[in-house]
Amino acid sequence: MTVVNDFIDPAVRDAISEFLGDVESELRASVVSPEPLVSEVAAHLVEAGGKRFRPLVVALGAHFGAADRAAAVSSAVVMELTHLATLYHDDVMDEAPMRRGAASANSRWTNSIAVYVGDYLLARAASIAADLGEEAVRLQARTLAQLVRGQLAETVGPRGDDPIRHHLRVIEDKTASLIATSARLGGMAAGLSAAQLATLEAFGTSIGIAFQLSDDLLDIASDSDQSGKTPGTDLREGVPTLPVFYALAAADTGADSRRLKELLSSGPLIDDELHAEALFLLRESAALKQARETVHGYAEEARRHAAALPSGAARRTIDGLCHYIADRTG
Repeated sequence: MTVVNDFIDPAVRDAISEFLGDVESELRASVVSPEPLVSEVAAHLVEAGGKRFRPLVVALGAHFGAADRAAAVSSAVVMELTHLATLYHDDVMDEAPMRRGAASANSRWTNSIAVYVGDYLLARAASIAADLGEEAVRLQARTLAQLVRGQLAETVGPRGDDPIRHHLRVIEDKTASLIATSARLGGMAAGLSAAQLATLEAFGTSIGIAFQLSDDLLDIASDSDQSGKTPGTDLREGVPTLPVFYALAAADTGADSRRLKELLSSGPLIDDELHAEALFLLRESAALKQARETVHGYAEEARRHAAALPSGAARRTIDGLCHYIADRTG
C-alpha cells in the first residue's frame, strides 16, 4: 500500500500509479531465488506491503525530464530492496516479533536466517544497480555506508552530544539517506543536470527527515486507523522519539511536566495504566507541538529546495507531498 496519493497532480497520477505497479512486479521478481527457503523469506516483507515511499520519490525525480523508464523502475527496486534489507536486520537487533502486521522474519524463521536473507536482498540490490552503471553502484554503496553509520550512532547513543541533535542526525543517516538517493536516482534516469540532481538530493534529505518524524508523531497523536499500529507503541517499547526528547528537555516545572519526565525516564512503559498516563500527558504537552513545528520546518525546507526545479506537474506534486507530510500529524 503506497502513501496516500491525493497530493499527486492529476496530470501525472496515472503515470505514477502505473510506474509503482511496474516496480511492484519487478520487486517480487527480484527476490526469487533457486533456493525455495530464500525465496520464501525474501518475499515475506515484499508481500506484507508498505508505503513504497522510496519508489514514489524515484518516480517524482524521474518526472522532471524524459526518463529512461526501465532505469527509473530498476532504481526504485534498488532503493526498496535496500530499505527492506535494513528492516530484516533491524528486527533482529530489536528482537521485534512483528513487522507490518505479520510475524517478523526473525521470529518466524530465526535470527540467522533473517540476517542472511537481509544480506541476500542487499546483494540483489547491488546486482541491479550494476546494470544502471558505475554512478548508481557508487551511490548505493555511499548510502549503505551512511545507513550503517546511523545505525551505529543510534546503538551507542549521544555520548555527550546533545540528544536532540544526535537523534536528528541518526534519522538523516538511517532514513533520509535512502530517500535522498531515491530522488537523485530518479533524476539521473531523467538525464537531469548536476545542479538539478543536487537539488533533488537536498529535497530528499529534508523530506526524508520530515517523513520519519511525522511517522513518529503519528504513533503518539493518531488512532490506530491512521498510523497503522497501536498508539504509543514506541513508548511501550522504550523507543525515544522527538516529542520524548523535547519533553525531557523542557524547562517547564509544572506538575504535568514533572510527571511526564518521571514516566519517560523510567524506560519501556509496559504497565497499561502508566502507558496510558504517559500517552495522555505527551499528547497534551508543549513537546508534541514543538515536534510538529519541527516537522513543518523540514517539510518547508524540502519545498524550498524543490522550488529550484522546473515548474510543472512534478513540482506541484512535490509541493503537495510537502504539505501532506507536514499536515498529517495534525
